[in-house]
Amino acid sequence: MNSDQLPLSQSLALAHAGTRVRQVLAPFFELDRRLSQFVSQAKEPMLAQMRIAWWRDQLGKKAEDRPAGDPVLAQLTAHWAGEEVALQCLADGWEALLAEPPLPTNAANDFATGRAACFAAVARLSGNQDHASKAYSAGQRWALADLAARVSDGDERAFVLEQAEGAGRAPSRMPFALRSIAILDRLAIRSLAQGGSELIRGRSEILLITRLGLFGR
Repeated sequence: MNSDQLPLSQSLALAHAGTRVRQVLAPFFELDRRLSQFVSQAKEPMLAQMRIAWWRDQLGKKAEDRPAGDPVLAQLTAHWAGEEVALQCLADGWEALLAEPPLPTNAANDFATGRAACFAAVARLSGNQDHASKAYSAGQRWALADLAARVSDGDERAFVLEQAEGAGRAPSRMPFALRSIAILDRLAIRSLAQGGSELIRGRSEILLITRLGLFGR
């Protein structure tokens, strides 16, 4: 898997992950990227739904029943055992964004819930289960900030930002091992405070990432 294909914020967050977190976070990010492509490039929503359904179905199977040959599925099988429900929730969240505009009331919440569930799973799978609830909140903020930056309609962006109010604006205090999640959380909080701006806009965000990557705070 090539982290260069990921959005810059995720690529830089992953670059600061320790080995144990990286082996869980990397395939999740790659699955998230693929699902994002299905949605953003969908000329026919039905086809995108079928592709998303394939991933949801494979993750619902026993490991020995999954097909061989896909490196992302292989890494998820190796490192996400017992937490596949979170990944299925992620697929559900991306599928919700395929709805015809305007964005349905539940779509932003479903999307945020999917990514948040995966962040909580990353905490548990990496041995940081005591911080799973904080990781969940960070995942909600990251999802909603990213979604706000993606939507072009002003009313839809305002709606997403309104939903983000429920996730809070205080950063979750993460252990150093989960600094990758802390990075995305702090970027998300900045983005939300600025009305849904891009997560990385310039030098100040890079400096923030560097500081959190080195010191965790």
